Amino acid sequence: MAYVDFKHVKEAVSLEMVLNHYGIALRKVNAKSLRGKCPLPMHGSESSNTSFTATLSKGLGGAWACQSKSCVAARNGKKGGNALDFVATMEQCDLQTAAAKMQTWFSVAIDAPVKAPQVDPIPDKPDLVSKENSESGAGKNVPMKFTLKGIDPAHTYLESRGVTEEMARKFGIGYFSGRGTMKDRIVFDIRNEKGELVAYAGRAIDDSEPRYKFPPGFHKSLELYNLHRVIAELGESTKRRRVVIVEGFFACLRVVAAGFPCIALMGSSMSKAQENLIIRHFNVACILLDGNDAGRQGSVDCLARLGRHMFVYAPELPEDKQPDSLSDDELCALIKK
Repeated sequence: MAYVDFKHVKEAVSLEMVLNHYGIALRKVNAKSLRGKCPLPMHGSESSNTSFTATLSKGLGGAWACQSKSCVAARNGKKGGNALDFVATMEQCDLQTAAAKMQTWFSVAIDAPVKAPQVDPIPDKPDLVSKENSESGAGKNVPMKFTLKGIDPAHTYLESRGVTEEMARKFGIGYFSGRGTMKDRIVFDIRNEKGELVAYAGRAIDDSEPRYKFPPGFHKSLELYNLHRVIAELGESTKRRRVVIVEGFFACLRVVAAGFPCIALMGSSMSKAQENLIIRHFNVACILLDGNDAGRQGSVDCLARLGRHMFVYAPELPEDKQPDSLSDDELCALIKK
């Protein structure tokens, strides 16, 4: 990460500037105080419309707090903080990352680099990566302590992608209109093999970039989307533990809707950690990556590596096609080859 000048960020950026950056409108109580509905992504109460307060003249350019019990509980008992804490909470990241964002957003001047101060993660939102090393060398995705509220599983974008409301509810998918990095995106909850929620991925519904957004510090190479459901559905059986492997979220949903157990790499390449998970839980795999150069290269790699441990095959998709663009009959014909 680029050098962060904490001193100048704190001196140059007020809480009022940060609230304006997020477009948060609060009611003016007096010359220095504001009140309104809590904008934090973990806020779960629909009835508390005045629990969030902002004081624009208290230390470090202002202070904020939310008195809602559910919101405080989701942040391990912490009611509020300063502008830097607010950005870290909204962006679901550590203080250094939050300061770097503020430094960029508000064009904060930087002094000659000195040793950056050591900053602990905000106490109400632990760093998503533990100090433990995994086989991939990336770390460990720590389970989240809150869930996003107000997700709409009946959004028209999902319907346009062939995802029914029933399936969206089952998979915890929907449009999120709240605050934070996932605002105005279709969110997918990502869980580890134990079923613990470790992250949300957000898919843009317009031409926004990036098309898919993941939380800072989250290592998608350590997880397989939908693995925990497939494990639960297969139960304790050790015979013919078959799975279809695809690239993306919508491809996974499409294959599941067609009647096959499916997991997604969340990309066109398979990491070592993902390889180990597949070998641990399955003995037959159908590689169904996209019908483009990246997908074909990924399929060859998966065949070579998984083929040493299990029965694996890779039917070729039509040029530039993805599994979610195929009909049930087309998917069945490919997977049952």
